Amino acid sequence: MLFGAHESVAGGLAKAFDRGRVDGCAAIQIFTKNSNMWREPFVDAEAIAQFRAAHAAQPVPVMAHTSYLINLATDKADILEKSRDALVAEVKRSSALGVDFCVLHPGAHLGAGEDVGVRRTVESLDEVHERTPGATARILIENTAGQGTCVGHRIEHLAEIFARVKHPDRLGVCLDTQHTFAAGYDISTQGGYEATLGEIDRAVGLAKIEAFHLNDSKKPAGSRVDRHEHIGDGLLGLRTFWRLANDPRFARTPGVVETEPRDPEAPYRDEVALLRSLVGAPEPKPAAPTFKLEPPEPKKKKGHSR
Repeated sequence: MLFGAHESVAGGLAKAFDRGRVDGCAAIQIFTKNSNMWREPFVDAEAIAQFRAAHAAQPVPVMAHTSYLINLATDKADILEKSRDALVAEVKRSSALGVDFCVLHPGAHLGAGEDVGVRRTVESLDEVHERTPGATARILIENTAGQGTCVGHRIEHLAEIFARVKHPDRLGVCLDTQHTFAAGYDISTQGGYEATLGEIDRAVGLAKIEAFHLNDSKKPAGSRVDRHEHIGDGLLGLRTFWRLANDPRFARTPGVVETEPRDPEAPYRDEVALLRSLVGAPEPKPAAPTFKLEPPEPKKKKGHSR
């Protein structure tokens, strides 16, 4: 697997490649805009040229994570229009920069129901594809943890999206390990790992998994809570990432970590190095169980109640 990280673009989009080099990245993910604002930035010809030159000097797969505000699954007309416009802008901007993939959270139905949410997502993707002919950046649907009314946490949702869109060839999947686990697919065991991948294969085909978000989990399987943890420090455990690192089906697939940076100088170097060290290594031993000692309960006084 091509291990990397989500890198900062502070100081300019092209700076992400310098940071990726320090962290030893073979793939990077960035935001091409403020992820929590609707306002679209103007990326001028000079910035595009700088980004493309930096990319040529470090030819690694690049993903752009789309805005967190985008909600293609909503039934609210104003938000739906803004979301579609924002995704169109992201695909066009990413294509101009030479970014390979735009990673997208489908959105939330906000009470309208999962069927409505999936249908709106399909309609939205069709409109975005229609408005971006010739775009080179491909949209990757990221599976979700299932918080609130988000769609995309069930493999069946992905299957329906790919079956119903007009241009499934322009879509792929970015599989987030923490989201998968939190959504109820226990990939922390060998059996669960193979069963989950088998279900994805039957639903959309493993070839559609074109990228990974590699995150351990603070929350248990089926919690439907999106909480990332550093690799090997969470409930997925190091063995899960060992399986992925040594799975020949994903030998050339980009996989990026999205955890909190630990070192301001090289925020992801240790984590990327840890993932790389798993390739060809013996299977890690199971983590030793830990037990929490609880303080003794106060003794109840003997005697008759009045």
